[in-house]
Amino acid sequence: MQLEKILEILSYAIPSVITGAVAYYFFAKHITHEEKRRRFYLHKENQKQSFPLRLQAYERMVLFLERINPNKLLLRVNPGSLQANDYLQLLSNTIEQEFEHNLSQQIYVSDACWTMIVTAKNTTLQLLRNKAAIENIHTAQEFQEAVLKEGIADDYPSIAAQTFIKNEVADLF
Repeated sequence: MQLEKILEILSYAIPSVITGAVAYYFFAKHITHEEKRRRFYLHKENQKQSFPLRLQAYERMVLFLERINPNKLLLRVNPGSLQANDYLQLLSNTIEQEFEHNLSQQIYVSDACWTMIVTAKNTTLQLLRNKAAIENIHTAQEFQEAVLKEGIADDYPSIAAQTFIKNEVADLF
């Protein structure tokens, strides 16, 4: 009699336990799916809000690269009556200030893009320092002429970085 009672209780309990386990499994799956769906929509909404900021960052970095292009930089920064080394220091300070002004944009651009921008800045500074180190250049006007003569080919690092940015922005669309 005791065994029959236990079997009867088990005959009711086992289907209930199985039904409960299946229900738990499906609810757990449903909750996980809903969480993933919420995350997807949240991510999508964040992208919608951050896309204009990213695009603006790319625009600002192109403007920065345009401003440090030696052809444009030398025409914009008046040498006055400075010596070549003083003019080089003025140009270096101008480039560094431009860079520091746009430093926060690195959070919106890719790491590869930021590396390209920093490399273009550093290479431009090095190019200017190398040109100023030439012994027969003493005045700022001589320095300006020497850099502008060399830059006619338009192979400055800022141009390569601008091309990189344009390609990266094209991939965003």
